[in-house]
Amino acid sequence: MKKLVIGIVLVVVPCSASSDEADRLEAATTVVGEILDIPDGVPQELLDKAECIIVLPSVKKFALGIGGSYGKGAMVCRSGLKFDGPWGAPAMYRLEGGNIGFQLGGEATDFILLVMNPKGVASLLKSKVKLGADASAAAGPKGRTAGASTDATMSAEILTYSRARGLFAGVALEGSTLRPDNGANEKLYRRELSAKQIVREQKSVPTAGQELIELLQRASPSNLSE
Repeated sequence: MKKLVIGIVLVVVPCSASSDEADRLEAATTVVGEILDIPDGVPQELLDKAECIIVLPSVKKFALGIGGSYGKGAMVCRSGLKFDGPWGAPAMYRLEGGNIGFQLGGEATDFILLVMNPKGVASLLKSKVKLGADASAAAGPKGRTAGASTDATMSAEILTYSRARGLFAGVALEGSTLRPDNGANEKLYRRELSAKQIVREQKSVPTAGQELIELLQRASPSNLSE
């Protein structure tokens, strides 16, 4: 079992993030808080075994063309070389393409993705990752006591969930692409940083991301994966 590393402190520093980045992190915080409060929501045992979480609030069907931009959000990973420390600084991400447009049907949809192992994290820290090809993905099981030993949860690197029209469920996102939002990251941190640098090296949390990090730390303070 992994143990929480004591002594790793992430310093919160003032940051003049643009309103877009601050609003995005505020919306992500709201989505995480509301979804974690759903009785039949993300299984606690899966959240406790996740290395990272990706939150994409209010994704909308804007375009159906390949490469069309559908949504923006943030990824937060646990700190430490083995992802066994407190939740770290947020890296901004974009969701694009695939068959998302057909699933959304014009409705704004919130997505939460759990990254379940270091291999999945490594894929996401590249320039872009295509779900189902570069990283295995599966619709996540829901319910507080949902078994984590199902084939999907045992083999998938990323578990995906959606919430639309008040309904929360696992959702298939194969074929869609996740990529770091480099421009937003530069605005948020006021310097050029790759997603890998943010996740693996950044020790300070911008003010705009403080509430999200604190929420995740309360919800899942330690990594319980083996």
